[in-house]
This record gives sequence, structure tokens and C-alpha cells, in this order.
Amino acid sequence: MIVLPFPPSTLSGHAKGHWRAKCGPTAKHRGWARDATLAAKPTVPATGDILVVVRFVPPDRRGDRTNFANRMKPYFDGIADALGVNDARFLPSYEFAAPEKPGRVEVTVMAP
Repeated sequence: MIVLPFPPSTLSGHAKGHWRAKCGPTAKHRGWARDATLAAKPTVPATGDILVVVRFVPPDRRGDRTNFANRMKPYFDGIADALGVNDARFLPSYEFAAPEKPGRVEVTVMAP
């Protein structure tokens, strides 16, 4: 399992502002995902879909669950970097847990 900080709203594709303000946080979260994936050492098939189960544990009740997945793009990119695959192969599913401080995202990568 890959455990990552809960993605902030600034990673959302809907976040307003100049791209330069978003590139630093995006790169930081992508790097965290890459490093956490390398540490977890998941195995994936050489071809075909890769199942990715994402469990959101938000830090509080604020936020819109329908937008949580949109914040995951830098994490998916970092996971794909570590696995050496194109993230187009990912077949994500989402679960939502009750809030817990400080919040986190639990990602399980597996073969179908």
C-alpha cells in the first residue's frame, strides 16, 4: 500500500491562478508519490490494465468528494514514474472513509 498526504485543493484542475504557482506543489506531490511507490515496491503486469484502488481519508468534512479524484493527477503521475508505465493503463476506483486528522490517501496497485 502507498500512503500519501491528502491532496490539497491547489492540485485540482479547477484551481484558479497562474500555472507557475501550481507547478511547485504539483512537482512536490508527484515526487512524494514516486518515492512512496518505490518504497512500497508494488508489482504490475507488463501489459494491460493496472487496477488502482484509492481510499480517501480526508482531514475534515469540508470538500467535495466528487473533486477529490481530480486532485490525484500528480500522484498518479508519480506512481506511473516509479512503475515505469504510462498512467493511461490505470483503472482507478475510489473509496471514501470518515475524516481523520491529518488526512491521507491510501493507494493499492494491483493486477486485474
